[in-house]
Amino acid sequence: MSKKVVMFEYEKETKNSVRYKEVPDAGTAPIVGTLYVQKWFAGDSKSIEVTIDKKD
Repeated sequence: MSKKVVMFEYEKETKNSVRYKEVPDAGTAPIVGTLYVQKWFAGDSKSIEVTIDKKD
């Protein structure tokens, strides 16, 4: 098992959701890319972090 914390920053607002773009570590490719979060949950957050727990 391995865990990875992925950071996202606000990109734009859509009709019912907020779009965030991944901020990859220097010299690495994005893992997720773009993430859509529903407005009722995202609120006015300008950045979020997601923890991915990979089960081997």
